[in-house]
Amino acid sequence: MTGTSSQEIKTVLHPVSDLAKAKAVYAALLGVAPQTDSSYYVGFEVGGQHIGLVPGGGPQGMTSPVAYWHVLDIEAKLAEVIAAGATVKEAAHDVGGGRLVATVTDPDGNVLGLLQDR
Repeated sequence: MTGTSSQEIKTVLHPVSDLAKAKAVYAALLGVAPQTDSSYYVGFEVGGQHIGLVPGGGPQGMTSPVAYWHVLDIEAKLAEVIAAGATVKEAAHDVGGGRLVATVTDPDGNVLGLLQDR
């Protein structure tokens, strides 16, 4: 197989209906306090993984957890997976700090995330 490589899944975002309750559960599960704690996002860093809580599924309308593959070139990877049959759900965009994210769906409708740090 040729093309651009994906590094690994390092980020998983979970939509939650009650941020305070979810934060308590994930803090107990992971054994750490959140690194990022705001009204629109709570993020934990554990073992090289980032676990994020998104109230109400956020502006992207998440209805289930989304795993994000970290990639070196998000536009190249998007082109590659689209050519292979994926459909763009959320085009690449900056979410702050130079981080780019995008989501696609596979042929069965599963949402796959791509993330590039600049």
